[in-house]
Amino acid sequence: MTEQERLELEAAAFRSLVQHLRSRPDVQNIDMMNLAGFCRNCLSKWFKAAADDIGVAITPDEAREEVYGMPYAEWKTKYQKEASAEQQVAFSKGKK
Repeated sequence: MTEQERLELEAAAFRSLVQHLRSRPDVQNIDMMNLAGFCRNCLSKWFKAAADDIGVAITPDEAREEVYGMPYAEWKTKYQKEASAEQQVAFSKGKK
């Protein structure tokens, strides 16, 4: 596999992951953090860091919109639910 092929495959995999997450707004970020140790916000931060690394100007809000498919505030209003006590405890345990 060439470097270009690897780059294209990684980009395609990222796009598929983002599309999958956009199609599953029922999956809460806290659940993702508790199960996998990352969430949509993490992906947007990694996207922003990658842009910074190559000198592409993008704001944190623009990076979030790339991942969420809409402004973050809109996504939160439409889909984010209050974390349950159990979710919060699991999250706290995972941060140790």
